Amino acid sequence: MKLIQFLKNWALVISITLGIVSYFIFVALPLSTEVHAATNRIVSVVQPLLIASMLFLSFCKIKPTDLRLCGWHLWLLLLQTVLFVIFCTALLLLPEGPARIILEGTMLCLICPTATAAAVIVDKLGGNAAHLVTYTVLINLTVSILVPLAVPLIHPQPDMNFVSAFAAIIAKVFPLLICPLLLAWLIRFVCPKLNEHLQHTGDLAFYLWAVSLCIAIAVSTRSIVHSSVGIVVLALIALMSFLSCIFQFWAGKRIGKRYDIANDTNHPEKTTAGQALGQKNTVFLIWMCYTFFTPVTAIAGGFYCIWHNVINSWQLYQRRMQIQREGNK
Repeated sequence: MKLIQFLKNWALVISITLGIVSYFIFVALPLSTEVHAATNRIVSVVQPLLIASMLFLSFCKIKPTDLRLCGWHLWLLLLQTVLFVIFCTALLLLPEGPARIILEGTMLCLICPTATAAAVIVDKLGGNAAHLVTYTVLINLTVSILVPLAVPLIHPQPDMNFVSAFAAIIAKVFPLLICPLLLAWLIRFVCPKLNEHLQHTGDLAFYLWAVSLCIAIAVSTRSIVHSSVGIVVLALIALMSFLSCIFQFWAGKRIGKRYDIANDTNHPEKTTAGQALGQKNTVFLIWMCYTFFTPVTAIAGGFYCIWHNVINSWQLYQRRMQIQREGNK
């Protein structure tokens, strides 16, 4: 029982470790190119299915009427938009080189939308999952407009314009976000008994996220290992992604806390806004790097995946300690 409880408590840390170790074990095995290609295809199918299943279970707990705007949504959208515009302006003035790569990676860490799995972590931390889902939809819409507008200016490509970039982003993100939401709501109205049963699946969504995280960490490790930049540039990208991660968790919590004080709540908005801004869809971030920007900037997404999940692990530990202290009173 102690072993099972340990695995439950440290699921994210174990997933991070397994993701890194499994990648190095896999590449060390004497496998053919065909096996590597098949593995990549399997991962590209399994990971979206895991995320969609996890989101579906989370959305079963959220009523359509729970999704509504709140004040901190607008402040976070404004913050991400302004930072993106500032970084885009700086990139237009910078020539090609290491500084541009570092700045580009940092910009993408800042504009990247909220992780689709953030609702699972928010629920574990005692935040407001409905408000988190609302912001996730809003920031994905915002990114779907901002990035296609910036791509022709920062990285002009002959076959890439606003319409094609917008369509590519919508096709990548929204099936995983909107389809599970609509399916959950359909079951809520058509099969209420099934919906009630799905709401009592315990921590299944969290463990699906832990498996998905293991795969995401392995993919992130691959992007870091396969990078062609020097050690100094690599270290600077890692540092800037870490600083952007810390800043966004801090800024989100700071903004959300103001609404906790105003509403006299037990800090659910502080927790929710912190996750909304700090926990990123790093798989999407890495895809954006390869599709629209300099591929080497995908390293920033790889490092960010590690940083924000280390912070999530620490927050979950703090939450468990808080619950234990309250239980002992």
